[in-house]
Amino acid sequence: MKTLDVGGVSVDVHIAGSGPPLLYLHAEQYVEQASPYREALVKKWTVIAPRHPGYGTTPVPADIRSVDDLAYLYLDLLDKLKLDRVVVVGASLGGWIALEMCVRNHARISKLVLVSSVGVKFSGREERDFADLFYLPDIQAFPLLFADPVKHAPAYAGMSAAQLETLARERQMLAHYGWRPYLHNPGLRRWLHRVDLPSLVVWGEADGFAKPDYGRLLASALPAAVFTLVAGAGHYPEIEQPDAVARAIDTFVAK
Repeated sequence: MKTLDVGGVSVDVHIAGSGPPLLYLHAEQYVEQASPYREALVKKWTVIAPRHPGYGTTPVPADIRSVDDLAYLYLDLLDKLKLDRVVVVGASLGGWIALEMCVRNHARISKLVLVSSVGVKFSGREERDFADLFYLPDIQAFPLLFADPVKHAPAYAGMSAAQLETLARERQMLAHYGWRPYLHNPGLRRWLHRVDLPSLVVWGEADGFAKPDYGRLLASALPAAVFTLVAGAGHYPEIEQPDAVARAIDTFVAK
């Protein structure tokens, strides 16, 4: 992990591997649990994995307040690293950031992979596209997020104080970036036609937080997207089925 200055913002970035460049944008929570997934990607890619400001060791600057800000920040990161033909992979919140990047400028991006992405409003004004993580107790939320919550949901009793603090910080940052409006940009759907590059939408078959039908709607709203389901996974297939997701990405990019 190194800390880079990106347009005056300190960003913690983990860079590993020696293949073509892949920008990985992590989900809103359980970041460390996705480590096996990042390790699977490193086998074939040079993985550039920033921590969103507030998630790593760096504080949140006063002027980084939204997913829009993160999109511009990571476009600047690609410029700083002088990367071209980058495969961008975003998970959940990271997928939303990736979409916002692509509607602005995807000149340095070759292909897009969205893993259980949030960010777009498809339902009516009074309907929810995503379960409310701030309202539901964990006993109700975990079965929506994981196909096997006993195996993959955090067991607080066995966690260290530092690990618990990390989870609390992730939830705080989720609220910072995605609370109002909840996990979407009301105007993003209008501009999805600008994401005119090959895209893969990956979804957990057992996702109860953002159901597979939402993923299908997202794929159909993009100009050149294909949709694939991952068995044995909920909202975080990169945690529950890391090798299957990595294989899906490799197959998609090879086409």
